[in-house]
Amino acid sequence: MRPQRTFAAIGFALLATGCMSAGDTTRGPLVVYAAGSLARPLRAALDSFTAITHIVVDLETSGSLETARKLTELGKIPDVIALADEEVFPQLLVPRFTSWYARFARNRMVIAYTDRSRYADSLREETWRDLLTRRDVQVGRADPDLDPAGYRTLITFQLAERHYNDPGLAARLLASALERNMRAKSAELVALLQAGELDYEWGYESVAQAAGLRYLTLPTAIDLSADADSSSYAAVSVRVLGGAPGDTITMTGRPIRYAASIPTDAPHHELAQQFLAWLLSARGRATLRAHHLDALDEAQFTGTGIPHAVRFP
Repeated sequence: MRPQRTFAAIGFALLATGCMSAGDTTRGPLVVYAAGSLARPLRAALDSFTAITHIVVDLETSGSLETARKLTELGKIPDVIALADEEVFPQLLVPRFTSWYARFARNRMVIAYTDRSRYADSLREETWRDLLTRRDVQVGRADPDLDPAGYRTLITFQLAERHYNDPGLAARLLASALERNMRAKSAELVALLQAGELDYEWGYESVAQAAGLRYLTLPTAIDLSADADSSSYAAVSVRVLGGAPGDTITMTGRPIRYAASIPTDAPHHELAQQFLAWLLSARGRATLRAHHLDALDEAQFTGTGIPHAVRFP
């Protein structure tokens, strides 16, 4: 066994038996900034971590781009940051705010709906393009300048146009998802769907599952889930607001991967390492999966200066 793994195993044994000093348990709170689609699974993970360590945790969720701008524009530095798109790290946060990040989960884009949605019984892969562009259908989407689900929706539109060889489809789908039905993060659309204010919404499979919604899965050539389709995803892109007022960045199509890191200036760096190591461990993965997030079997790291306790949980 590698020395780092032995050290981490001993550390978690101490955590599990409650063998922490009073100073360790009173530091904090551990502040975690996270993507809105991570709210449920990460809350469950944090609750489990708190039960073991008795560390107070403050979870704050918003769209991933909005979350990153809390650091870049407002200068607010959390202990842990977990985002719905790994690409936000190199685009906005590396190297100024962190030197590394860990991919830990994946997802796919779906069309979510309920039994009350117009034409719900007719929704299939063969019919969704026509149904979602009908005038009497209300379709929701996330704001692409705030939430990766928003720009991934626009990328999905472009991929669908190419996949079905249907010129103009992307424009028609965008026109059907009116701006009045756009929200800051995809998770906010769930309530509108459940209340009957929306018929359909573009979002993540994990969120639809956690909310008990019906949803239509799309071909992997469209849904941003498959590594094998990476090259075709990369053929399309969108521009969104960047990390400072007036800046824009290009977000290219790529498989959906969630990532997390500890900012270089995190106030409680040791506590952050403890939590992130726990999240990336077998127990953390099981907790995420129990709450519908498809955790990777092993975290994948990019960058330098990765803490040993995090890399070898």
